[in-house]
Amino acid sequence: MMLWVCIGGGMLSLLIAAIGKKNREDCTDYTIAIKGSAEKFFINADDIRKILRSGAGSELKGKKISEIDLKRLEQLLRNNIWIRKAEMWFDNKNVLHVEVYEREPIARIFTNAGNSFYIDSTERKIPLSDRMSARVPVFTGFPDKKVYSAKDSLLFTDVKNLATYIKNDPFWMSQVAQVNITTERNFELSPVVGNHLVKLGNGKDIEKKFNRLMIFYKQVLAQKGFDSYSTIDVQYTGQVIGTKRGSEKSKVDTVMLKRRVDEMLKQMQKQYDSVAAIKPITEKPTISGSQVSTSSLRATKSQPTNPNALKAESLPSKNENKPNENKPKAVMKKTN
Repeated sequence: MMLWVCIGGGMLSLLIAAIGKKNREDCTDYTIAIKGSAEKFFINADDIRKILRSGAGSELKGKKISEIDLKRLEQLLRNNIWIRKAEMWFDNKNVLHVEVYEREPIARIFTNAGNSFYIDSTERKIPLSDRMSARVPVFTGFPDKKVYSAKDSLLFTDVKNLATYIKNDPFWMSQVAQVNITTERNFELSPVVGNHLVKLGNGKDIEKKFNRLMIFYKQVLAQKGFDSYSTIDVQYTGQVIGTKRGSEKSKVDTVMLKRRVDEMLKQMQKQYDSVAAIKPITEKPTISGSQVSTSSLRATKSQPTNPNALKAESLPSKNENKPNENKPKAVMKKTN
């Protein structure tokens, strides 16, 4: 037991001596690494050097290690609005390593009063940069307040989740021009291609809503044109409702409408019979008045249902098996 105490005490003495010797030595050099986004939007190595020199009172290189307060310098770096995390340490050659993690913007927000700022993945507000503009989803109509409430915090979370989904999908990142926040705190998309408005509703089930929108794009707009509908509503569970341009006030013969719906369902059933044995069909388009709708037999509690939409089977979702694209597609006969 005494032997272990002596050995332990000896090692501790050596460690203290080594630390004391190191503290009397000079910082031979320092390196700066900025991590995070591939593009440096807010801060660069020169900005880091200025903060370190100001905090240390002089140039770090050549300064006594004992005179460099790493914890204080790290805190000074973290106090910068554009820095999320900072770490500093010396290696065995007395080189100081500085690692800085930059905040990455995921959305740019315009308030009702015209003010603008970014938010990052932690929902932290970030000021705009004079150096460059981040390519992120744009949101308009955000409430302009000095102090945000708990309800506003939920809206920040919805914006973050929606922006993250759009930013991570190359197609939607290219297709979504901007997202407007309504007075009811619902989301409406303005597309780059097509003169229509997409109603997303609240911030729940974002992936499912975009899947339904993609189905509508592929099965309807690809054939009829991206300007043929004024609004596309995907906020209801398992449904897509598209309002034809100029037909908002038109009258429709309900008997003829039902006949068209039945005919279209039969044709779509034939088209997707080849994949029915592999995976159940989940969505098919139906027509409701001056609108086109896709409805699902499944409903969830997280989204409201539309009582006015006709019930029908639904088209395959985005990730389901599709029929051979070379196979002739069913075409609904035009009726007068």
